[in-house]
Amino acid sequence: MSTDAGTIVTDVPARLDRIPWSRFHWRIIIGLGTVWILDGLEVTIVGAIAPRMTEPGSGIDLTSGDVGIAAALYVAGACLGALFFGHLTDRFGRKKLFMATLVLYMLATVATAFATEVWMFFLFRALTGFGIGGEYSAINSAIDELIPARNRGRVDLAINGSFWVGAALGGLVSLFLLDDGVFATDLGWRLAFGLGAILSLAILLVRRHVPESPRWLFIHGREQEAERIVDEIERQVAAETSRELPRPEGTIAIRQRDVIPFREIARVAVRDYPTRTALGLALFIGQAFMYNAVTFDLGTILHDFFDVASGSGASSGGAYSPPSATCTSCAVM
Repeated sequence: MSTDAGTIVTDVPARLDRIPWSRFHWRIIIGLGTVWILDGLEVTIVGAIAPRMTEPGSGIDLTSGDVGIAAALYVAGACLGALFFGHLTDRFGRKKLFMATLVLYMLATVATAFATEVWMFFLFRALTGFGIGGEYSAINSAIDELIPARNRGRVDLAINGSFWVGAALGGLVSLFLLDDGVFATDLGWRLAFGLGAILSLAILLVRRHVPESPRWLFIHGREQEAERIVDEIERQVAAETSRELPRPEGTIAIRQRDVIPFREIARVAVRDYPTRTALGLALFIGQAFMYNAVTFDLGTILHDFFDVASGSGASSGGAYSPPSATCTSCAVM
């Protein structure tokens, strides 16, 4: 249940929005936005290497049906992870959660590489999806709250569109890893999962320097900490640009609270924005379920019904991930 902590008047959103584009914003994009490249790499590699894991000598006894179940568990994990971590993100902050979700993804991906039983593969794929779903909620909230309003739409579009950069990279890498002349049948697919962990570790190192969202801080009664973070951002940008920043325009009144419950979010979505909610659900169902139903199994379909060798379908395509969870506090401020 939400608890009011008081009402404040702040100019922090105006101060953040009037900051010119700088290295700080590029750090946000690299530290947070590159996870969509990671997601594209992940799901494309899985779709491409699936036929190899159904072959004798792969080191894991999977069937084509098992591949479909694993894909369903991944998507279900992503949906549940977005809801679960979305709630925790609003309660405990963006930074704690976007660090925790990336670590979960990294550990689950590494564990998948060492799976030897079908149940292990199912479990680790579900946990990988759970971590990716958490990334959706924590990352989009943080990006929307740290990027100036004038750039927010284009940045969101570019970042989410970078999924296909990872998809293309995943297809190319899979062709190499599935080459029997280079890697053994039971090794190449395991290395494919390890690549995701290596990239996520690099992202984690950059992400350490991304600050907590000032918008989240002042909503949760930590306005002094929010002021300190914005002061530091302004100092860095002023030093980089060698000119004084323009004066912020306008303030807003904020009713502080500990958490926004799901029932309030649902009530606002259905009552105030029914058309947008219906459109969002339609896109979500089409992208997360219908599209993935085809592309996750595309490699095994080509292998089982058209006799395409497992190393030949590596670039056949990737799956698109569920849309990012909507920020449940102040992304639009």
